[in-house]
Amino acid sequence: MPLQRAWLERGAVARLLWPLSRLFGLLAALRRALYRVGWLRTERASVPVVVVGNVVAGGAGKTPVVMAIVEHLRARGVRAGVISRGHGRRTTDCREVRDDSDPRDVGDEPALVRRSTRAPVFVATRRIDAARALTAAYPDVRLIVSDDGLQHLALARDVEICVFDDRGIGNGWLLPAGPLREAWPRACDLVLHTGSRPAFAGFTARRSLADSAMSAQGATVPLAELVGRPLIAVAGIARPESFFQMLRDKGLTPTRCIALPDHHDFDDWAPIAAGDGTVLCTEKDALKLWRRQPDALAVPLRFEPVPAFLAALDAKLSSLDGHQAS
Repeated sequence: MPLQRAWLERGAVARLLWPLSRLFGLLAALRRALYRVGWLRTERASVPVVVVGNVVAGGAGKTPVVMAIVEHLRARGVRAGVISRGHGRRTTDCREVRDDSDPRDVGDEPALVRRSTRAPVFVATRRIDAARALTAAYPDVRLIVSDDGLQHLALARDVEICVFDDRGIGNGWLLPAGPLREAWPRACDLVLHTGSRPAFAGFTARRSLADSAMSAQGATVPLAELVGRPLIAVAGIARPESFFQMLRDKGLTPTRCIALPDHHDFDDWAPIAAGDGTVLCTEKDALKLWRRQPDALAVPLRFEPVPAFLAALDAKLSSLDGHQAS
């Protein structure tokens, strides 16, 4: 998008918008002050909360981080649940994300988290409502991971994780002159870079595609079998080109690459005939695309934070009073 490209440098467009970014900063500072003095209320869940968010507008890879944390905690014997606003959903209530939930009703990322981790997942406009509903339904949950919500100050949090991709902080200016939702640097517990070229200090992660794609029925197809075949790559994520490049890194050569807006609903998707090529998409997109293109194959993402990040997270959680992982 032109504006996102403008956010990478302090060019003419960014400078034109800079006065508005000053106003945005003042309003954001006022909002934080109102929470600090208690005029706006922060509410606490009954279990510790880890917020995985970012200060940069647009996706930075938060959801894979959430799933990696949930799996890590499960391996340590700690049952975690996940809460989210459910960005882009057509509903506004508080509800549980179930196996048969329509992604349009719960959000594509919460649906993916539920499908991939089997953890309890709830969505609500007010995340505290989701947290309370989750712990009421699953009293054995010992920790909640919030997918996004770094700026959602109405929910108290015990650990903050700020996620960045290869954009870093862009031109370093606040919205709309730059990509920042709030000034950086800011205090947070852990910084994790999901890209391959970290712009500054922080933990890193390894990202790659799985060796096999998955059908709507759960069957697996080795990517090696798709080499040399006509392929159509589809991605409705924040940075579609990253998915296309990872396919190329696997030796695949898509004849067409269809880049769609993040959280695209695929309601206007015209099915592609099987003879035109095999449709490959991201796991997040597959939950919606399969309604229109049931023969599409989803290629899961492998996301592995470096062990030092998980060790640092464990140390933060162990310091929390009453946390059962300590």
